[in-house]
Amino acid sequence: MSKEYILAFESSCDDTSVAILDTEYKVYVNLISSQPQHLQFGGILPELASRLHMKNIMYLCQAALKEAGIDLDQISAVAVSVNPGLIGSLIVGLSYAKGLAYSLGIPLITVNHLLSHIFANFIDHPQLRTPFLALVVSGGHTELVHFRTETEFEIVGKTLDDAAGETFDKCAKLLGLGFPGGPIIDKLAKNGDPTFVDFPRALKQKDNFNFSYSGLKTSVLTHLSQYDQGYIEQNRENLAASIQAAIIEPLVKKSVRWAKANSIKSIVLAGGVAANSELAEMMQQEAGKHGIRAYIPSLKLCMDNAAMVAAAAIPKYRKKLFSDWSVNASSLKGTKEI
Repeated sequence: MSKEYILAFESSCDDTSVAILDTEYKVYVNLISSQPQHLQFGGILPELASRLHMKNIMYLCQAALKEAGIDLDQISAVAVSVNPGLIGSLIVGLSYAKGLAYSLGIPLITVNHLLSHIFANFIDHPQLRTPFLALVVSGGHTELVHFRTETEFEIVGKTLDDAAGETFDKCAKLLGLGFPGGPIIDKLAKNGDPTFVDFPRALKQKDNFNFSYSGLKTSVLTHLSQYDQGYIEQNRENLAASIQAAIIEPLVKKSVRWAKANSIKSIVLAGGVAANSELAEMMQQEAGKHGIRAYIPSLKLCMDNAAMVAAAAIPKYRKKLFSDWSVNASSLKGTKEI
């Protein structure tokens, strides 16, 4: 039986990515073109991101096919992320994917970007099976999602305001650090004291599985306003460690508590913040105490990439859940079945 290949595109934010996987989650190529042009602005410029996607996507697609040694007539389906994300960027990826699938006469599969982050774990952990609890942590999203099957799930907890990744970025800015803030704080925190400042942990009630970080941001601002710049420079590592602890601890404790209460034996980390070394280590330790296994994607699969889009498309391909040509992109937040 010949292999069935899925050609996938990811363009939800500032990275253009093209990947080819077979339906057994084997990755043949996963190319990513980043956009360093945004660094000088301290954040992503949506219009610039869209234009750079338009410039890069065709050449990246050609390079991916060449590197994988696979011809277009061998592709069985085209997959693309359509929400959430920057609407202009999403439209670029969707338009290219639509045109390609239509011209080849093969199915188009549209997937949710957050669902893609979750399914990245199937690439690194082919033994993963449902049911499991997914902790989705990224720049714009923080959710707890219970998967009964690969296509049946429900959100059991979410942020009521700022997301974990967004909080890392905002607190890093308050400390005078660069963007994105998560990797910088993670690196500084390795040599810091997480008990240096006892920043607040919101929504502590045992039966509450939501998250809130707006109070943490305000608390950090209030604390720093009491001191001069010298204090911040002298204590950056300790402050970074204290901030990181306040972000990470609720994520881990609520995930483990929900999984334990509902007899779930697997917790999956997903999203850019899954690359945080303290989150991964603490989750493995706390989950392990209760006989729960924590699945963590490799660093390269934590970032936005098209391999994860193809992985999320595989269950839909098997069930022939293809998209209509009228499908459109949207910036609607949350983990959803498209």
